[in-house]
Amino acid sequence: MEFKEVVRNRYSCKKYSDRPVEREKLAAILEAGRLAPTAKNLQEQHIYVLQSPEALAKVDAATPCRYGAGTVLAVTFDRENVFTYPGGKRDSGVEDAAIVATHMILAAADEGVDSCWLNFFDPDKLAEALGLPENEEILMLMDLGYAAEGAGPLPNHGNRKALTHTVSYL
Repeated sequence: MEFKEVVRNRYSCKKYSDRPVEREKLAAILEAGRLAPTAKNLQEQHIYVLQSPEALAKVDAATPCRYGAGTVLAVTFDRENVFTYPGGKRDSGVEDAAIVATHMILAAADEGVDSCWLNFFDPDKLAEALGLPENEEILMLMDLGYAAEGAGPLPNHGNRKALTHTVSYL
């Protein structure tokens, strides 16, 4: 698929079928995340592929937003391996994990796999439930799968502000 089509047509799927994501497509999605740029190339991200009934039950206990997806990716970053920016107010952890997640979301769309960015959950409680290392912070969860029949973008999906409202030239 052309990149412009991927960007234009991708939407947050809210209802998934039972069809599993093929291993090779999942590998391509994970590879896109691996190749994503990170500050100073620290590559502080770690992706957890949640597919077992036990792992998905923990996701379901943390959020109502799995929407039936058979695969959920937990995108985390290592708080102890980040670049701190001048001024000391920010570091690269959240932004690098967000870049990794965005690469994977776009790769999923390119592979014909639907996705949804989830952040309606308590990351500390879910990290504890999943038994993640204490130095890792969950940025987001990503539903992956194939849309169920009748699923589609929300009615307001195509509504976008004009560039004149979102871009300024100085």
